[in-house]
Amino acid sequence: MQNTVNRTRKRFLITAAVAALSVVSVLSARPALACPECDSALKPGTYTGEAKRVGNGVAYSWVTLDEKGKPSSLGVTLTETALEGLVQTQPEGKLGPEYMLMVPKEAMKTGFQHISLGWNPLGHEPPGIYDKAHFDFHFYMITPEDREKITATGDDIATCRKAVPAAFAPVGYVYAPGTEVPMMGGHWVDPKAPELNGKPFDKTFLYGSYDGKMIHFEPMITKAYLETRPDFDEAIQVPASYLKSAYYPTRYRIRHDPVRREYTVSLEGMTWREGTEAKPAAPESAKSAKKKPGTPAKTAVRRS
Repeated sequence: MQNTVNRTRKRFLITAAVAALSVVSVLSARPALACPECDSALKPGTYTGEAKRVGNGVAYSWVTLDEKGKPSSLGVTLTETALEGLVQTQPEGKLGPEYMLMVPKEAMKTGFQHISLGWNPLGHEPPGIYDKAHFDFHFYMITPEDREKITATGDDIATCRKAVPAAFAPVGYVYAPGTEVPMMGGHWVDPKAPELNGKPFDKTFLYGSYDGKMIHFEPMITKAYLETRPDFDEAIQVPASYLKSAYYPTRYRIRHDPVRREYTVSLEGMTWREGTEAKPAAPESAKSAKKKPGTPAKTAVRRS
């Protein structure tokens, strides 16, 4: 009897160890690569980064490398149980909890440093638009330390609103004054977005900037939409130019995997872009949202 128990226990431990390995990266640390052609030094596959407990489940970051070892997609995955047991209260005027996930080292040739997953059980401003329970998925191109410097108060408001040169701003988007948030900077919206034109909000795509530079890409998705178990894939409007040479996305995807019982939000269609030097922008460009009907020009979008 005792031998049977020991064998059962051993099988359980082995299974647990294998499961644990499925959420960690399998390659050892490598030096930064200097060119897109050098990416072949990395093997194709999907590599996972940091994992954190969310609700009753887990969220983790990951990157997929194609057959040439080049990044093709970057994302965050939540187990189905991550949508259960979430906090349902939110201090007035405050945002919900934030979960920061470092991207795996195999994502070093993308333009992204880490992903911030924010849960807002009561949504946020503006009322009647984004005041639904939703997640904000921030894909940051700056470090957590750089984010700490963004206070979005006092003189820093002007830094948040510093104009981004047109070539480096997402095509068709406008800066929305009043959307400055600590550790996030200011936000950019698409005036043609359905929720800004009388349609209910279920998903949208925003950007963020600080000190005249774009610093994050941001899908924003309601919990209710995720629970429909979607498979959504859409092209995004991107900047004509980037400061840093790296792989950047051209699409984003929201999908549910019924076999693995997971939800995934990802940036797709990674394309190599050569970095170019920024040029001064017209000071008035950051005020353009005030002339656009339907945009939340004076109300904070908050963790978005």
